[in-house]
Amino acid sequence: MTVDDLPAVMEIERTTFPADAWSESMMRGELNDQPRTRHYVVACVGDAIVGYAGLAAAADQADIQTIAVLAGHRRSGVGAAMMSALLAEAARRGAETVFLEVRSDNEPAQAMYERFGFERLGVRRRYYEDGTDAITMLKKLEREGTGHERS
Repeated sequence: MTVDDLPAVMEIERTTFPADAWSESMMRGELNDQPRTRHYVVACVGDAIVGYAGLAAAADQADIQTIAVLAGHRRSGVGAAMMSALLAEAARRGAETVFLEVRSDNEPAQAMYERFGFERLGVRRRYYEDGTDAITMLKKLEREGTGHERS
């Protein structure tokens, strides 16, 4: 993702997360930390951006910062492709664990994360602006070439 992508990304952000959308300045701040501690991607169909996702990584830990797909492109593999890209980048950067928060009322996202091997850790009560709880999730990454998960 680049600054040039922000108009399309912010439109997706506002329609996907109307109650707690990030501001453009927050998103610019994330992009300013690329590639040092951040990695953001966009998904395109033709020339149109239909999704975006971001990762924060430092030392042996990474966090999925955000992931969003336009409603008309959900359940088409776009989110899974972006998640795969973020997990590959986390592994490339040496992360052993990847964390995320997901709205407790977003069952499709929770199901996708579980398919990727994320496990539920706990609940952050009233985490989102509208009072919705967040479910925290964790995935341990496998060491390259061993097939064994790190402890």
